[in-house]
Amino acid sequence: MDEVLTDYLLQTLPEEDSRIKELERTAHQDGIPIMDAVSIQFVMQLIRLTKPKTILEIGSAVGYSALRMLEAGPKAHIVTIEKDEQRYEQAVRNINERRKQDHIRIIHGDAIDELKGMPIESFDLVLIDAAKSQYRRFFELSAPLLTNDGFILTDNVLFKGYVADEEKQHSRYQKIARKIRQYNDWLINHPDFTTTIVPVGDGIAISKNSEGKELLSTHA
Repeated sequence: MDEVLTDYLLQTLPEEDSRIKELERTAHQDGIPIMDAVSIQFVMQLIRLTKPKTILEIGSAVGYSALRMLEAGPKAHIVTIEKDEQRYEQAVRNINERRKQDHIRIIHGDAIDELKGMPIESFDLVLIDAAKSQYRRFFELSAPLLTNDGFILTDNVLFKGYVADEEKQHSRYQKIARKIRQYNDWLINHPDFTTTIVPVGDGIAISKNSEGKELLSTHA
């Protein structure tokens, strides 16, 4: 997103709680990726509008986005999965310090393995924000977990502009960008979902089960 536009949008955001600011500051200092301020506010507004009762997050990091989603939907129950042990422990600590453990359950494990064991039709919203090389598999395993009116959000689908601009050279990012581009193409053409990619933050894809279609289970 254009820097001038981003700066303007940041100025329009509501004032954050001091504890949230501290969590953001610590995450940035430690080099831990969390959703940017504009993106998380967009997700929070979607939660206010749709009022999901159950949310699944793939990629907890330090618990930041789970806490923000609960802030937008205080009656929701959130399950969040984190593979990295250190980040998992940080997430547990951050959530317990804020006394939100009754609403947020953190699972330490590989998301692919954990998703296979979850009951179908159990979540109103799924947020995918973990290993980008596994986005398609995360989506395939998450789809059967959605309730009838549920939807899936995928973060970072524009990835610093490299997904849209194939001429943009950066050896470190090109391989990841190529995988995300392939994922986006697959997602846009998915026969059972209608997807819109919103150029907010690093790009968020919103995928909703197409009207009248029954999802084929790939939950294996």
